[in-house]
Amino acid sequence: MLSRQVKDKKKLGEIVRFIIVGSLASAIQYGTYLLMICWLQPLIANTIAYLVSFTFNYIASTRYTFRVKSTTKRGLGFVFSHVINYVLQSTFLQLFLWLGLSKQLALIPMFAICVPINFLLVRFFLRRK
Repeated sequence: MLSRQVKDKKKLGEIVRFIIVGSLASAIQYGTYLLMICWLQPLIANTIAYLVSFTFNYIASTRYTFRVKSTTKRGLGFVFSHVINYVLQSTFLQLFLWLGLSKQLALIPMFAICVPINFLLVRFFLRRK
């Protein structure tokens, strides 16, 4: 019973840390995006913002969120999960722009859909033995 409680507490801590790191990464991406759309098309601005956010996210996810050693295997898994996430983000960004959301607001519902999916993907690839 005690080990179950410890596991549940560890999972909850992991989720809380993911929310903190994910919020910071999303804020970095959104801020960079807002700056970039002054000069660039939204998809290009989001690509640049995503790369900036990705760099922060990998370092923070391995060191803080999941507390695992950065390895080539984990790095490749992280990259793969983020390629999937980037494709989802690009698709939803285009969808929300097509639906008429302003380019300043289109990332907000996109984040609401993509962040939970990204958590599952990143957790799978970073926690795998």
